[in-house]
Amino acid sequence: MQYRTIIRITGLLIGLFSITMLPPAMVAVLYKDGGGAAFIQSFFVSLLMGFVLWYPNRQFKSELRTREGFLIVVLFWGVLGSIGALPFIFSNQPDLSVTDSFFESFSALTTTGATVIVGLDTLPKAILFYRHLLQWLGGMGIIVLAVAILPVLGVGGMQLYRAEIPGPVKDSKMTPRIAETAKALWYIYLLLTIACALAYWVAGMSFFDAVCHSFSTIAIGGFSTHDASMGYFNSPAINLICVFFLLVAAVNFSVHFAAFSRRGINFKVYFRDTEFKILIAIQLILTAICFVTLYQSGIYDSAEQTLDYALFQSVSISTTAGFGTESFHLWPLFLPMLLLFSSFIGGCGGSTAGGIKVMRMILLLLQGSRELKRLVHPKALFSIRLGNTALPDRVIDAVWGFFSAYTLVFVVCMLILMALGLDNITAFSATAACLNNLGPGLGEVASNYAGISDGAKWVLLVAMMFGRLEVFTLLVLFTPTFWKN
Repeated sequence: MQYRTIIRITGLLIGLFSITMLPPAMVAVLYKDGGGAAFIQSFFVSLLMGFVLWYPNRQFKSELRTREGFLIVVLFWGVLGSIGALPFIFSNQPDLSVTDSFFESFSALTTTGATVIVGLDTLPKAILFYRHLLQWLGGMGIIVLAVAILPVLGVGGMQLYRAEIPGPVKDSKMTPRIAETAKALWYIYLLLTIACALAYWVAGMSFFDAVCHSFSTIAIGGFSTHDASMGYFNSPAINLICVFFLLVAAVNFSVHFAAFSRRGINFKVYFRDTEFKILIAIQLILTAICFVTLYQSGIYDSAEQTLDYALFQSVSISTTAGFGTESFHLWPLFLPMLLLFSSFIGGCGGSTAGGIKVMRMILLLLQGSRELKRLVHPKALFSIRLGNTALPDRVIDAVWGFFSAYTLVFVVCMLILMALGLDNITAFSATAACLNNLGPGLGEVASNYAGISDGAKWVLLVAMMFGRLEVFTLLVLFTPTFWKN
């Protein structure tokens, strides 16, 4: 293991990450409502830490192997999540404990959207902006940004890219060079963010709210500048804009890349993609079930209002965003549980959504169907196909392995939470919300996570990491084989 090379790269990444402290400091100067000092302190502390790690190891520039790539990814998220907690620790408003500061930082960076802060409407603009900025950076994966920059500094990036990008097939790339791929992804990501911010602004949000919510929408993070989340604006137009961009962000970004290539715009690419079609079908089914149930319950005054709430909450929860226009946990219990289970599916592979991913669920269903056919025809050979492509068994094996590991992590985290005193509903929903990078849960965590114990928060923080790193990337570090020379 090339430890000094890893330390050098980690120092570079921390140094780059320290720059994220400056925009919130400028927001504090612009709005003059406080909070800027915490970011200046955090900037110098993180810059110094990065320099201390980088300078003694600056000459070590060995090529990274796959093992080092996985370790760098885990260190990156772990270290930067910790560095990201500094402004919350230094800040007087909100006055968070160390545990709460780490929880808020990791929740933002992993785009989970679970919060321990109450009173968002009265917080300094700098703190609000910083929370959304962390989500935006974490949405696509800071690693993708890093592999676009670090090759210029003499650091290879393919190993990092393969370790970070979600989806069952990790060997594919959209352009011959990984740096070009990363840059293309970030161009798309940036353009979608700008388009979303403009749409929010035109629909009636203030400029500050529009920018912040565009960050958390495209990142599918779910943070808001108001305690009432999207319900604060009470606008069906804003709700529809949010739904549209959540669906866009939940689509595999390689599909966006193919649709908006240099040859021109080709929307047929989307409808040729099996994962996209299944994603839309899931959203339509969930919305229909929620609408019919709510309409029959007579909770809302009109069919239009019922459809507005049903559509928004279905898309928001199932894509793992976690925005709210209504306290959906107060709906008939069948619906909150249905939506919570839908978050296990999440969005498409290669998107900013959490969950197991639509593609993996498709492959699990196809494998289940194949096993049923084998029971009827034991000697027959059946292949699993996506479109016209027959998938190798190693892909199916990897999906089953992922599903098994995902289930194991879920059960272990939930049992630990129950041992720490959380009731069944709270433990189940909190684990699901954090492992799926969703955010809001049920029971004690329906509104926020401030009321649970510090021990439970650390368990959920680990669950966020497992969910964001697609389980295997973190789990592989606990195997003896990984550390053998």
